Amino acid sequence: MVRQPKVGAAQSSPTLPTPAQGVRWTTPIVETPGIVVLASWIYRLVRLLVLLPFRFPVMVASTTAVVACWWYLSWPGLAALAGGLSVASLVWWRTWPHSYRYCVSWRLLAWWRHLVVYRRHWQPVLVISGLAESYQERRYLPRIRRVTCNARADYVRVSLVAGTAPSDFEHRVVELAHGFAAPSCRVTVNGPRAITLEFPRHDTLAEPLDALPIPEAPDLSALSVGKREDGTPWKLRLHGTHVLIVGVTGAGKGSVLWSAIRSMLPAIADGTAQVWGIDPKRMELAYGRDLFARYADTGESAVELLEHAVAQMQERAERYAGKQRSHTPTTADPFVVVVLDEVAFLTAYHPDRDVRKRSENAIATLTSQGRSVGFCVLAALQDPRKEVMNLRNLFPDKIALRLDEASQVDMALGEGARERGAEAHLIDPTLPGVAYVRLETSPSPVRVRAAFVSDDDITAMAGRYGTASSATEEGA
Repeated sequence: MVRQPKVGAAQSSPTLPTPAQGVRWTTPIVETPGIVVLASWIYRLVRLLVLLPFRFPVMVASTTAVVACWWYLSWPGLAALAGGLSVASLVWWRTWPHSYRYCVSWRLLAWWRHLVVYRRHWQPVLVISGLAESYQERRYLPRIRRVTCNARADYVRVSLVAGTAPSDFEHRVVELAHGFAAPSCRVTVNGPRAITLEFPRHDTLAEPLDALPIPEAPDLSALSVGKREDGTPWKLRLHGTHVLIVGVTGAGKGSVLWSAIRSMLPAIADGTAQVWGIDPKRMELAYGRDLFARYADTGESAVELLEHAVAQMQERAERYAGKQRSHTPTTADPFVVVVLDEVAFLTAYHPDRDVRKRSENAIATLTSQGRSVGFCVLAALQDPRKEVMNLRNLFPDKIALRLDEASQVDMALGEGARERGAEAHLIDPTLPGVAYVRLETSPSPVRVRAAFVSDDDITAMAGRYGTASSATEEGA
């Protein structure tokens, strides 16, 4: 029924009153017939019963088996069967624990977390995070296809709807992690319309790592320096790239530097690799100065070292021209890593303007031309602002340890890194060495932790692999 507006008796005009006359309009109420509502509920019930075995096969099979046993064996027989299954399960667990975990423990845990954690909160989390439009349109909601678990994390396989890209989920990893109460979230693309969301159940990088064993035959393109969040070794590439490390004081920049040097020691010993150190603070690299083929600890000597590296790089490039396009480490042409601790001292803080200009030119030349001829710059920095270090884009690979501000994350790792889950500004100060890595080959940052190389470890390294005849360039 539609209510008609009440018009005063004195009004004789057939025109409708205006809102200014105080008339109240209401929307017509249309009631759905009861037979339509009943048919809708019956359809939903039948659809649920038909699809239930396909959505929850384990639950339906288990319930059916229990009911069948109770029907044929009654309560005493059902209890005896349950006891026998419990004993068999105990024997299986004690005899073959690995297969038991894979076949029973992890699958039961996956089934439980599928129902209680992910399926229950899936639609609200996606709607609030902006990955789904509304609560009503279920057909436009990405669907959970499967949940698997292991000792470290949950893996949720998702089918995307048309018009949704994997990058949409990559830009919402922070919201997804908070929505499902996980420390972080990582997106893996499985196909055109399929992705896997990885949710760790606990922080695998909470415990510190001791110095890693020295390899017998180091791979200069994959040096073991720590551990990734997924539990696999963190391999740092130096040969064929340049690496910039950014982090506040105490964040663990030294752990990354010394772990990389430690993994190179056999190559340093046989002469196929050299490390040139620049340590303006005279504190970080001084412990292992015998490991460096060249060493500088003042602004003037540092500039001379950098310019000497440029001269050798250009001489090598001239010999390679027209003959070879890539570098192979040899004793004649070793792989050279120039380690700069606190590079901002040379590019921004040194009082001599000429030193700053020469240093910046030398670093720019090395980072723009040195990769193909076997020269690498491994630089550490505290402040990633452009006025402090305007050569950030010349470093293909970047590592961000703990930072002070959220805006510094994109400065250190590149635009969009924080949207993809690199929360370097939220790293706990009690976790030195924890960082986010963004490689040239992948835009998605990866959370890692570098191994801690103590002063005793560095002293032992220098005593075993250092040479007293190293050519050093020391400051006055």
